Amino acid sequence: MTTDSVTIERNGPLAVVRFDRGSSLNAFDQDTILALTNAALAFQSDLEVHAVVLSGAPNVFSAGIDLKDERMWSLDGVSDIEKREIFYRGVRLSQAWEDMPQITVAAMEGLAIGAGCALALACDFRVLGQNAFLQVPEVKIGLNLQWGALPRLITLVGPAKAKRICLLCERLPAKQALDWGLVDELAYDGACLEHATALARRTLEMPAVTVRMVKEAINATANALHRVSAYADADQSQLSGAFNESLAARGAFAQRNKN
Repeated sequence: MTTDSVTIERNGPLAVVRFDRGSSLNAFDQDTILALTNAALAFQSDLEVHAVVLSGAPNVFSAGIDLKDERMWSLDGVSDIEKREIFYRGVRLSQAWEDMPQITVAAMEGLAIGAGCALALACDFRVLGQNAFLQVPEVKIGLNLQWGALPRLITLVGPAKAKRICLLCERLPAKQALDWGLVDELAYDGACLEHATALARRTLEMPAVTVRMVKEAINATANALHRVSAYADADQSQLSGAFNESLAARGAFAQRNKN
């Protein structure tokens, strides 16, 4: 199955979902967000697939949201409700992946920045290349971390480390990400997909119905307050993104990266 930049390969109870735009450091444009959302929603009613591996491009997971995507930022003439729908697409994408009954494993090569990190946090397990890094640079360009990622991040690393990750916008090398609990395993560069697939296959050795029940129970307990704390994060993103300092920060970023 192929949908633009998103492909799905099925091998019995295991599926591999790849998103690869072939450019822009695999940043998310609107088509990719919608295609990945549709894939996750389809798996939610799939009784044959029991584990799903999510992979980006061969050398990079994702540089986050595509700041050059005109459909995200050029919204003149778009109604308020349409703007809100666009801003909430990433929230719905991450929630759809978290709600999948299958075990999900993110295979992250190279880097996972911003929205790329946010989507990976919605998966059950994360495998990162040993020379890769994670980064959440939203504050640097005047935006808040959204896609429902902030409570997931706090649950994994605690409030102090979450503040450091979000407010200092530092790169987290693979070993530090592992030590802090942001990722579950490291793999040799270029072998993340293979490593993540092996991890997913280990879960296939268990009774599928029990795995689904226990995953749902753990998520219901650990994530009970996530929706309460993040229900308006996309609205906050519209607000923070309109601040003068935010506009100036994004303008400077665009100038630095115009080529």
